[in-house]
Amino acid sequence: MNDALLDSRGGRLLVGLAAGAAGVAGSYAATGYAPTFVASPVERTLSRTMPGEIVTLAITYLGSLGQQLNLAAAVVLTWLLFAAGITAAVLVGRAAHNRLLPTVGTAAVTWLVTAGLTRTLLPALGPVVPAVAVVGLAQALDAYRGAAEPISSKRRRALSTVGVALGATAVGAGVGRRQSSTEEAAPPLDGAGVDNEDIRTKLDIAERDSFDIDGIEPLVSENFYEVDINSIDPKPDTGDYALSITGAVESEVTVGYDELTEMAAVNQFSTLRCVGDRLNGNKIDTALWTGVPLRRLVEAAGPQSDCDCVLLRAEDGYEVEFPLEAFNRGLAVYGMNGNELPRGHGYPVRAVIPGHWGEVNTKWLTEIELLNREVDGYWEQRGWEGTGPVKPTATLKHDAVLDDGRRQLAGHAYAGLRGVSAVEVSTDGGASWSEATLSAPLPAAEGDGPAEDAWRQWKYSYDTPGSAHTAVVRMVDRDGNVQTSEETNPPPTGPSGWVSKEFQS
Repeated sequence: MNDALLDSRGGRLLVGLAAGAAGVAGSYAATGYAPTFVASPVERTLSRTMPGEIVTLAITYLGSLGQQLNLAAAVVLTWLLFAAGITAAVLVGRAAHNRLLPTVGTAAVTWLVTAGLTRTLLPALGPVVPAVAVVGLAQALDAYRGAAEPISSKRRRALSTVGVALGATAVGAGVGRRQSSTEEAAPPLDGAGVDNEDIRTKLDIAERDSFDIDGIEPLVSENFYEVDINSIDPKPDTGDYALSITGAVESEVTVGYDELTEMAAVNQFSTLRCVGDRLNGNKIDTALWTGVPLRRLVEAAGPQSDCDCVLLRAEDGYEVEFPLEAFNRGLAVYGMNGNELPRGHGYPVRAVIPGHWGEVNTKWLTEIELLNREVDGYWEQRGWEGTGPVKPTATLKHDAVLDDGRRQLAGHAYAGLRGVSAVEVSTDGGASWSEATLSAPLPAAEGDGPAEDAWRQWKYSYDTPGSAHTAVVRMVDRDGNVQTSEETNPPPTGPSGWVSKEFQS
């Protein structure tokens, strides 16, 4: 009976799976979490072809875990694709009695699959060496299977091959993680159009006026949330960057990164809130954004839109359509809190649209298209309606008993362009209300007055009744309108309602 590992169906499959895993890890080691990682295009395809109902369920019940599962599924599919190709290469080589074909075929399969998916040449070599090494090892062990006791058993040869593959996979994963985690922090802004003194002044005011309370972000968020349609962010180069204004315009215009940063910039506080956030969720944050008014860029192209609507496109394939009226308030942003945009927040350029849900604040912005008719964007194709004004909210993120025995509650309030004038707190389930203390409003982008689109912190302390009770919070906008008590789920138009919390004493 033939005792060669690669002459059995199970042996070939085992080697194919082991070499495929090593190949995926090799690609990760070479690229880290970059678009050139072999699983990245597969993950992007899954995110675009997933039915809207499944996407909504994942956002509602799994949050960011759903995206991680999507990436895991992409990695598994890529692994199986590698394994199938490598197994076929081994089968052809053994059938032809050619010892060279399995390794050459493995190299060709892994490189062609990676190059075809990522559309790169050199990064596509990452999977080749570890995959070929595993197949080559299996061949070597088969060739010398009777020469020495340690490799005389087919089972031992199989375990040796799998062990080497697992080791290569672990090393590749470790190198890739280290490469991804050592990305440099965003450098300070130095564009000709940037007023760094104004940035420092505004950030100092935000730090001075922030309540120092555990559990709630300061007025300028330290841990700004991220939501993307893909798990792996683009890595554009500013040298090649171009922002195009197209569609219903007199003449198309293209603006490069250097040209954009030389224009006079605006430093503007704006709060972003995700339409898929929970009622008292964490996908709401504030930053000081630096950029150029979008309207200034579009006017240079001569807008001629019949529907007064605009479509934004991004490097990662994302697109969103919304009214030109909202767009005209926005910025083409290249700075965040005095530094260049981090990669996860849209480097090199993103849109910030005051008063609207986070989905219109497009990251990695590459194109502004003026439209003559309305179209559905990425999320609207999946059943969401998040292109309108953000819904008001008052969150309750902190509760603690103070040294004097009183209970302190705290959180944030945000109403988009309607502004926050008050936060009211009830400690008897809504029967009566008292006004909380608000942080000072953040300053406007230009001139005196408050920022038009920024949250405020609130805090409130009270004597506990000594029995079970329910605290409720709500906000009041600048026109005196009280936040609605009607509670809605995130899909399709975002969450609403009053936040409450029960206490036993």
